[in-house]
Amino acid sequence: MEEIKIIDLTPENISEYGVCGYKDANKHLELRKKIEWFGEFYSKGLKIKAVLAPNGGYQGMIEYIPGKYAHRPVDAEGFLFIHCLFVGFKKEFKGKGYATQLLEACIQDAKNNKMLGVGVVCRKGSFMADNSIFLKNGFEIVDSAKPDFELLVLKFDKQTTNPGFKATVDEKSKEYENGLTIMRSAQCPYTEKNVNAIIDSAKKMKLNTRLIDLMDYKSAQNNPCAFGTFCIIYNGNIISHHPISNTRFENIMMKIMK
Repeated sequence: MEEIKIIDLTPENISEYGVCGYKDANKHLELRKKIEWFGEFYSKGLKIKAVLAPNGGYQGMIEYIPGKYAHRPVDAEGFLFIHCLFVGFKKEFKGKGYATQLLEACIQDAKNNKMLGVGVVCRKGSFMADNSIFLKNGFEIVDSAKPDFELLVLKFDKQTTNPGFKATVDEKSKEYENGLTIMRSAQCPYTEKNVNAIIDSAKKMKLNTRLIDLMDYKSAQNNPCAFGTFCIIYNGNIISHHPISNTRFENIMMKIMK
């Protein structure tokens, strides 16, 4: 196995390494927007640690930020909050303990900065880590949100009050009762892809369509979906809790509009 190293991305070097599999800022609008977003929140304590392999390149990362600025609909001020944790674009890098190393670095960072603990939102499936690695490292499930999101926390003092999902999560979707609403944030670069195609399909279906770019952490925290940085709502109901392809969108709408 190749020797790997873990580095901190900074506004100065993020273009060199890329993020989330995107490497060419000239080619990918997703990466340009992510870099701009990273620069905005870096001064607020945002960190991205990347796993690099000598011949495999970028193979994983952890992204975390003080809970005040978390791009999830949570009340977690005083905690360090994880947005993303994954390792292994290539399967040979999975199961080698690199994700645990990234998580341990985050926990140590929280202790060094006198935080109350570390929090994360989990869900099985795409785009989010499931809860197993966190449970193995002492995290506890302290809250849940529809349909199957969990809020996990590692507290350094057991007497500390638990963070929680905001009261508006789930119910706030009812404010978007008329037509199709797409919400996205540059925090997740995958929220850029396919959106234009989805909007074009919605127009062909003669749907009243609105695109909302979540421009700050408060907007993400007011998202009716626990994912925080993406959501598709149709007539007040969430039909996708994470980025999807246009084909997937069309299949969902065909079932709804039968």
